[in-house]
Amino acid sequence: MSTTDVTVIIPGFDVAAYADEALESLRRQTHRHWKAILVDDASTDDTTRLFADAEADDPRFRVVRHETQRGLGAARNTGLDLVDTPYTAFLDADDVLRPDALSRLADTLDRTDSAFVVGAYVRLRPDADGPGYTAADVQPWVAAATDPAREATTLAAHPAASGNIVAWSKMSRTDFWRKHALRFPEGRYYEDQVLAQRMYTLAPRFDVIPDVLVEWRQRRDGGSITQRLAEVDVLRDYLDALGEGIALLRAAGADAAVASRGALIRTLDLPPLLAIAETHPDPAYRIALEAFVESLPA
Repeated sequence: MSTTDVTVIIPGFDVAAYADEALESLRRQTHRHWKAILVDDASTDDTTRLFADAEADDPRFRVVRHETQRGLGAARNTGLDLVDTPYTAFLDADDVLRPDALSRLADTLDRTDSAFVVGAYVRLRPDADGPGYTAADVQPWVAAATDPAREATTLAAHPAASGNIVAWSKMSRTDFWRKHALRFPEGRYYEDQVLAQRMYTLAPRFDVIPDVLVEWRQRRDGGSITQRLAEVDVLRDYLDALGEGIALLRAAGADAAVASRGALIRTLDLPPLLAIAETHPDPAYRIALEAFVESLPA
């Protein structure tokens, strides 16, 4: 089992309803050589106390607080500035790590010389008849990116990997972030998208594993940004991120990944957005979506 130290960056804003479960999932990891940076993005609920209690009870937790809310990208960047371990990983404070997540990721990187490793994830959906949540099955596009296992692969050899754009399903070598001055975009939603494509195009090699590592929460209250795509401003950030990601792939000459990403967006992302546009009261929603569709690779 890996003895390599990993820092897990956990940003949170008003996540008191979920943070205990996220932090407990980290404490239960079979990989023991971890520390966590908890970035409180100026929370107004009990998140601040929960993070402080974690730090007081376990020296592996360190809390940093933003005095004004700066957004998820900035919170992750704050954590990145403080990493001093060979490996870096992420967990959002409303999600849950599977117990062997860090072990599987670190063991893989220990065995390869890849820049990062990518794993699978599932949706954590609210129960219809109770207050709890139940993990769903692995979705086809997630499996396409991570199954079967591949070590020391490339975007040219495995273009479908570009469909995995979330930060929290990966573990990276910290020196890869440092070498390429990788940062999350700030002041916008869907900050994962563009950064993920930068990682894929910059990495000489990366690994993928089919193991489910994270349970990604679909909040019952609809508060997740992925549940707010009916808002025009959120849609614009989403489409911008998708378009910029494709542009990065194209600029890197990753033609197969461009085609794979375009096909996935047409199959997965567009149908629900087009359904919203049909009845949306603001014509700007339909106009923005139509312009994006015209720009997509065939």
